[in-house]
Amino acid sequence: MQRRSLLKLGAASAVLLVVAGGAAALLQPGLQNGKLGMPGREVFTAVARAFLDGSLPADAPQRQMALQGLLDRIDALTYALPTHAQDELSQLLALLAGAPGRRAMAGLGAPWSTATEADIQQALQDMRLSSLALRQQAYAALHDITAAAYFSDASTWVQLGYGGPPKI
Repeated sequence: MQRRSLLKLGAASAVLLVVAGGAAALLQPGLQNGKLGMPGREVFTAVARAFLDGSLPADAPQRQMALQGLLDRIDALTYALPTHAQDELSQLLALLAGAPGRRAMAGLGAPWSTATEADIQQALQDMRLSSLALRQQAYAALHDITAAAYFSDASTWVQLGYGGPPKI
């Protein structure tokens, strides 16, 4: 393949990804009224399973309750964000929720809901170590939101060795 053809293919692919991601964000935004929509909930549930592997309860019903509590705290966090930050997060979640965006941004072939923790962890690690700043920023956003929302709950402080705020 000639260099010019390769550059044209790259440019066309980038335009297609942007158009598809924009269309997905309009059709199924990651946030709705400042809170997680179904696509956003699916992404954050899977990301939490991967990031918090070993921290989440082993018992299935307790694990589900912990994940639901996490999603509720993420809702509270996202609702408090400024509108421009909500819009950016919504676009990111919409992009990651769709198959083309999930493959391009995270490098994950399987849907979030069926991917194994190991596959999701590898995809997140690839994002973290990517040479593309956009992928690194997406990783940082997912990581920081998940960790802040999970460990803001007092029931998780024991795992950190944190006894809580000092009595004044």
